[in-house]
Parts: sequence; C-alpha cells; structure tokens
Amino acid sequence: MNPLMFLIVIAFGGSITLANSVKIINQGNEALVEMLGKYNNKKLKPGMNFMVPFIERVVYQETIREKVLDIPAQQCITRDNVSISVDAVVYWRIMDLERAYYKVENLQAAMVNLVLTQIRSEMGRLELDETFTARSEVNESLLRELDTSTDPWGVKVTRVELRDIMPSKAVQESMEMQMTAERRKRAAILTSEGEREAAVNSARGRADSQLLAAEADQKAVILDAEAQQKSIVLRAQAVRQEQVLKAQATAEAMKIISNILQSDPNARESLQYLMAQQYIEMGTKIGESDSSKVMFMDPQSIPATVEGMRSIIGDGMPQVPMPPNR
Repeated sequence: MNPLMFLIVIAFGGSITLANSVKIINQGNEALVEMLGKYNNKKLKPGMNFMVPFIERVVYQETIREKVLDIPAQQCITRDNVSISVDAVVYWRIMDLERAYYKVENLQAAMVNLVLTQIRSEMGRLELDETFTARSEVNESLLRELDTSTDPWGVKVTRVELRDIMPSKAVQESMEMQMTAERRKRAAILTSEGEREAAVNSARGRADSQLLAAEADQKAVILDAEAQQKSIVLRAQAVRQEQVLKAQATAEAMKIISNILQSDPNARESLQYLMAQQYIEMGTKIGESDSSKVMFMDPQSIPATVEGMRSIIGDGMPQVPMPPNR
C-alpha cells in the first residue's frame, strides 16, 4: 500500500475514533452510557465527556428540566351518569434518568395513559355540578395520585391543571334551562320578599303611628285630669280661705258688737231693730227670686230669733216681749 494512503487511512480512523470518544452534553441534559450493552452507572453530565470508542455508547439522552405534558380531551362519566369531555395539562420533570429509561419503555406514553386513567377515576367520584365547583380539589387529588404513581419511574409531577370540562350539547341545554328557571325562581322570591317587607314596614308604621297617637291621647287625658285636679284643689282652697275670712270677719264683727253692747246699754234696742229689719228683708228677697215660693212667716219667730242672738251676745241683753197667743 502507498505510504501516503496508509497515513490517510490512519488519520481518518483516528479522527473517527476521537469523535466517538468525545461526547458533548448540553446544559440541562443528562445521558446514560452503556458498555458493551450493559449499564455500569455511568452518566454523562453537561459539558465535554470522554468515552471508550466502539465499547461505550450513549443509549439515552434527555433533559432534566421541567416539561409540559398536554393531555388530550377524553370522555368521562360522572357519578350521576352524565357524559363530559375533560382535558388537562401536566407539569413534570425527570429526577432519576436511570429509572426513567430502564423502569418504563415509553415514559411519555405511560404518563399520558396514567393521567387519563386518573382523570376518569376522579370524575367518576363527582356529580356534574361538583366538577365545576371542586376543580381545585380535583387538581390536588390528581397531583397526589400521579406523583405517587410516577415515583418508581424517577419522575416528579409538580402540577396538574384541568383545562376544560365540557358536558354534551343536550346536557348544556338542560343546564341552561335549569339556570333560567333558577333565576326566575330567585327573582320571584326576591319580589315576594320585597312585597312582604314593604307590607311589614307599612304595618309597623301604622302600629307606631297608632301607638304614638294613643300615647299622646293618654298624656293629654293625664294633663287634663291633673289640671282639673289642680283647679278643684285651688277652688277648694279659695272657698276654704273665703269661709275662713268670713268667719274671721263675723267673729270680729260680733266682737265689736259685743263691745259696743257692753259699753252702751241703749244699743241693744237698736240691734234688735236691725236684726228684725234684716230678717224681713231676707224674706222679701226670697219672695223676689225666680224660684219664689209662698212663705208664711210667723210673727212670733222674730222675737225667737232675737232671743237666739241674745244668747250668743250675752245674758245682759234685755228680754224681748213676746206677743200674746191668740
């Protein structure tokens, strides 16, 4: 062989050997290396790595960064036998590249089927209305179940989100009719409650008005009664004071008369004359009143009256001669 050709072959084979012995791994990736078809725990890290040519080879290279798994929509049956379509998205990452390659043949296909199975299981535990209100609880339950199930594969599920929950068209129409009926029901209830509250407020207003009017009437009656009571008391006090003054005046007058009679004996005849005259004037006034009556006066009563006054004034008053009986 030509020495030049030999050198060329040697150089070409050397370059191929060098190329096979050097492996560059990008940042965020890892690679598994087998020696003669057997894995000896050799794992290539990011950067330049050296391998034995033709004996060692890279059998699996994958990123260890977090990835997104899009779960297609699938039909599920709820606990109340309603068909719904559910899709989801799963965030996951490889924690152990060795188990991810050797424990499962197709990791991504296995993840998709496992998520679909878990979604069907969770939807089957809920009724239709609960699937819309318990989405957060379903997401947390799926996360726990998937994280536990994928742990043997060296996978960590970080987040699970249900995206769309779509009932069938017939169910949607029924739900719309139900919501319409529910809104009408609420409107009717609110209207009746408003009318009831208005009637109650009106009745309370009338009751309060009547109560205030009754209290005002009661206070007016009490004030009127108190005024009448005070008026009666004042009139009684005035009458009593008038009687006291009259009695005092009479007593003073009798005292004056008594003093005069005691000092002047001739004044007794004048007193008897005045008393007889007043007695006669009193009978005249009685006869002139609107309710006048015929009064028969006994002439003998005049001396008897004078005699009564005499007993009041004193024993020193002379006796009035009584007219003879006829």
